[in-house]
Amino acid sequence: MGGSGSRLSKELLAEYQDLTFLTKQEILLAHRRFCELLPQEQRSMEESLRAQVSFEQILSLPELKANPFKERICRVFSTAPTRDSLSFEDFLDLLSVFSDTATPDIKSHYAFRIFDFDDDGTLNREDLSRLVNCLTGEGEDTRLSAAEMKQLIDNVSVAGLGLAGPGSGREGWTCGLKPSHSQILEESDIDRDGTINLSEFQHVISRSPDFASSFKIVL
Repeated sequence: MGGSGSRLSKELLAEYQDLTFLTKQEILLAHRRFCELLPQEQRSMEESLRAQVSFEQILSLPELKANPFKERICRVFSTAPTRDSLSFEDFLDLLSVFSDTATPDIKSHYAFRIFDFDDDGTLNREDLSRLVNCLTGEGEDTRLSAAEMKQLIDNVSVAGLGLAGPGSGREGWTCGLKPSHSQILEESDIDRDGTINLSEFQHVISRSPDFASSFKIVL
């Protein structure tokens, strides 16, 4: 990390440990990896805590590069006014939520936010379409037609979409695309308003035993 001046103080380390689901060792590793993305002159403790790292730099990390939801993950955790960069504390929050020790409620809350592409507080057909496009790829050879998309959304359950968590690469998601007897909205839309809200999403996710363990990013 470029010398002792870049190490987090004991007090700050203890504070971050209290505020996250991360161990001291995980926090120190996160700070080291974050500092590696900064210019040499910004790697002191004080400068690194003020610095912002662009999404392009964050997404160069191997742990995020192959993730089909990488841009959404960064956007959800960014506190920058333009939501196009991450501070160290943003980065720490991201790793905390995707850690093994984060609670299922916390994980499902952030999974919902990641899949809510228009940030309107609900998952609608457009969100589900964009979710599927992330899973299948954005290229002309993999993008589904409107008819194919409708058929998929009408005949695949939320669990069938592989909503186990965007911690793995695309290959870990697409094998979850399997037919179900229930429709996405019919299965999940308890109040029948045509959209899936957070509580409805969490209700469905609670029945997925692999969700919490697969919703992770480990440095």
